[in-house]
Amino acid sequence: MNIGKLLPRARRFYALFDEHGSRIGAGAHAFLALVENYDDATLRHQHAAEVDAAERSADRVTAEVVRLLHQTLITPIERGQILGLINAMDDVLDLVQDATETLSLYDVRTIRPEVVQLANISVRCCERVQHAVTLLPRLDEAAVAQAAIKTCDEIDRLESDADRVMRAAMSQLFREEPDVREVIKLKAVYELLESITDRCEDVANLVEGIVLKSR
Repeated sequence: MNIGKLLPRARRFYALFDEHGSRIGAGAHAFLALVENYDDATLRHQHAAEVDAAERSADRVTAEVVRLLHQTLITPIERGQILGLINAMDDVLDLVQDATETLSLYDVRTIRPEVVQLANISVRCCERVQHAVTLLPRLDEAAVAQAAIKTCDEIDRLESDADRVMRAAMSQLFREEPDVREVIKLKAVYELLESITDRCEDVANLVEGIVLKSR
């Protein structure tokens, strides 16, 4: 029997996962808009503020999950899974914010196509994370459990795509960029963007574990 269908407080965990997932999606899309409109200082600052707002809102959701965990005797999934999942989700958005701040702190003047390409992959990964957590309340349905596994597989493939793009971007950067300062700046940005997909893969692994234990 699905405890989440019986206990309002248990259902609240799922609602909070959904809420955090929506913040991840919003933050990732704001970052993509930022790099796509980087030459427009007004839009750049606007989208950076949107990333910050999404991250702060997600932090509040994470704190609420932790408080709820202390107040709840019976949880819909294992306590360790709840804590691991919300922390992994929080790491995703923290890295989106880190990438945003790095562009400003390092005074990156020009956005290379590879940055936009990695940002696009990151957005797709974040969207898949957002979708995966919406499926958690109905994992007792075979079709939903299968859909969750499929979504996790998609995240894994996207993470591999990001690895390939980053390696190619790094190779080109070291071959073609004569300014050592620009190499240092862009290397940091590339690594942060690839790390976003790594953290999305961490979420996918946790969701897959929850699915397997629910069977």
